[in-house]
Amino acid sequence: MRRFHYVVTASVWMFALGGGVASPRQVASPKASLDLVVTRLDDLIRTEMKVKSLPAVSIAFVYGKEVRAKGYGIAKPKPEVAATANTVYRVGSVSKLFTDLAVMQLVEKKEIDLDAPVTKYLPEFRPKNSSEKPITFRQLMAHRSGLCRETPVGNYFDSTSPTLEETVRSLNATELVYPPGEKTKYSNAGISVVGRIVEAIKKEPFARYVQRTVIDPMGLKATAFEPTPEMKQSLAQGVMWTYDGRTFDAPTFLLGTSAAGNLYSTVNDLAQFIRVLLDGGKGPGGQVISPETLREMFAPQYAANGAPRLFGIGFNLGMVDGHKRVGHGGAVYGFATEVAALPNDDLGVVVCISKDCANTTASRIADHALRLLLALKAGSPLPFLEPTKAVPAELAKNIEGRYGDGDRAIDITASQGRVYMTPARGGFRLELRLQGKNLIADDPLGFGVTIKQIERGITLDDIELRRKPESKPVPPPSRWLGLIGEYGWDHNTLYILERDGKLFALIEWFFLDPLEEISADVFKFPDRGLYVGETLKFTRDANDRASKVNAANVVFERRKMDGDDGSTFRIQPVRPVAEIRSEAMAAKPPIEQGEFLASDLVDLTAFDPTIKLDIRYATDNNFLGMPFYSSAKAFMQRPASKALLSAHRALKAKGYGLLIHDAYRPWYVTKMFWEATPISGRGFVADPSKGSKHNRGCAVDLTLYDLATGKPLEMVGGYDEFSNRSSPDYPGGTSLQRWQRDTLRHAMEREGFAVNEVEWWHFDFQDWPKYGVQNDAFERIKGQR
Repeated sequence: MRRFHYVVTASVWMFALGGGVASPRQVASPKASLDLVVTRLDDLIRTEMKVKSLPAVSIAFVYGKEVRAKGYGIAKPKPEVAATANTVYRVGSVSKLFTDLAVMQLVEKKEIDLDAPVTKYLPEFRPKNSSEKPITFRQLMAHRSGLCRETPVGNYFDSTSPTLEETVRSLNATELVYPPGEKTKYSNAGISVVGRIVEAIKKEPFARYVQRTVIDPMGLKATAFEPTPEMKQSLAQGVMWTYDGRTFDAPTFLLGTSAAGNLYSTVNDLAQFIRVLLDGGKGPGGQVISPETLREMFAPQYAANGAPRLFGIGFNLGMVDGHKRVGHGGAVYGFATEVAALPNDDLGVVVCISKDCANTTASRIADHALRLLLALKAGSPLPFLEPTKAVPAELAKNIEGRYGDGDRAIDITASQGRVYMTPARGGFRLELRLQGKNLIADDPLGFGVTIKQIERGITLDDIELRRKPESKPVPPPSRWLGLIGEYGWDHNTLYILERDGKLFALIEWFFLDPLEEISADVFKFPDRGLYVGETLKFTRDANDRASKVNAANVVFERRKMDGDDGSTFRIQPVRPVAEIRSEAMAAKPPIEQGEFLASDLVDLTAFDPTIKLDIRYATDNNFLGMPFYSSAKAFMQRPASKALLSAHRALKAKGYGLLIHDAYRPWYVTKMFWEATPISGRGFVADPSKGSKHNRGCAVDLTLYDLATGKPLEMVGGYDEFSNRSSPDYPGGTSLQRWQRDTLRHAMEREGFAVNEVEWWHFDFQDWPKYGVQNDAFERIKGQR
């Protein structure tokens, strides 16, 4: 469904950060065979799975009449089921090819005129069309109808699974983004209209009709728009992921735009589908579609000055080393698919992955497989893709910063042992890895941009970008403050954030779009990305705060989040805290093996009185709403204390100081936190059976305060907030909030601290393994300097 078509070029800052593929090297090889091709693909796939945390990958390739297929990894984790060539995947927009083939069958029978107004077949289809040019089937299937991307009802975000009829009817409340035929604009809504017309003409449910006329005649045994119980049993578990490091199971609801994205299949079946295409439309039982019709579908539509555009009828068109390539990708919750064929060479490949939006990876594997097959067919040496490596810590530290100016700028950041780049103009955040002496973008979302370090900056694909001095961002305009926040659903959250003095939308988890301000409450998506030409319209409440936003015809309600009003985040203890306290005080810490240094806890304020304290657990101003310490003290092991002091002194030069919320924590308090917290929140509290780094005197919870005013600095989320805003990589909020959070992180990391993966305020000192778990109350600690 979320099919996107970005190409990696030297103009990386222009949003185009998608599926580029580096040219493979030709290497001498033993006499090539299909077995050797499989081995080469094994190596690539296993490397990609490891680097990109891909749970399951299945692949099939077609070499003349021969088909090879296999699976890698785990299709289901509990109980563990290995991926195979018969694992079922959701294949997203690959669905569109089957829908379009059903239409073209009717065109062959002269039941449909490809260039007639579609209202001839569906009179009730009446979106607002100021141009008065009619929409045709050809335009719908070549994405030139001018329709919006998503339907108001049954869209990609809508978990209610309405009927195809209800979904298409909702388009009558929309207005065409462009006049029909004028511009290419990818539209799930458009293919849904195609499917609905088939349904209306044949007076048969769409899924049943396509199964009977297209899928079954092709000899596909495990492919359907409405999966059978057996197919569901074999379905891989799709995995979602986010920029801030979260992973969760993909939702499984059926889309209202079913004709555009609800297909389920296996790589074996899709290889058979390719075989039918390469055989001129002939299936096991006879002709499914004519060779002439396929040639028309493979021909570029709406070419400008003889140059083919992106689409034929349904099919994406391209080239692989001078060979014509046809196919389609699919991106749907938790899955990425690529189906590609070289019709003039009798070759094809299918790749399915059970990770959300890993389409660049699927395409890269598919194209390399095609190159291997082409080399095998030609008797040439097999190409080789040079693997990438993790960026060394020292290089990561040295290369962080902003490079270039304006829309050409990129930010390079390091976090959790990885290095990323993000264009100032928006697009994807991509991981950078080392290939030879250079950095290269190598990420599920994109591949191929090369970065070299030079004396005063970097070159990005040979274009020089100079490093910019660090500067503190200015606060955003006050009129935007009521708009910034999260909207929508757990399974698909829309972020409205400020970045570099512009309002951005982070939509569908990965697509960072700068917005053009039309009026106080109306903004426009950029002329690139998923929602080209569409708008966002905010609705504000009496407090001038947006309560919802209609983004590209989809209504996103503001998400209710504790702490939005600046108050302390609270949870309801699962049991009375007094009862838990009694148990914890009587319990014993875990017995640890090994030799530990003698504890040498010191009072942090004894080092520097400008290190301020706000010990929340000595008050009721904490997530459980009651005191846990009898005094407001902060202790750490001496080496950790000295490192903290160094960070504090470095921050002083910038006008900031450290404000400590917690440091050493007796084990019994960790036990209380654990027992009082619901299971859903235990990712934010330590497991007492292992002891925490706080118990060892080597962890600290802290923030920054302004030395001039004495006031804490505003961060994206609050201290001890159990939400994704607590992540050190949370992408929302304002530039200033994120800069202040990162300023704290950088100062601490330079002194040997590591930020917690889910808490921006929590830092662990590097020597923590040298100290054992302790349970002494504050009153028993001397804590002298």
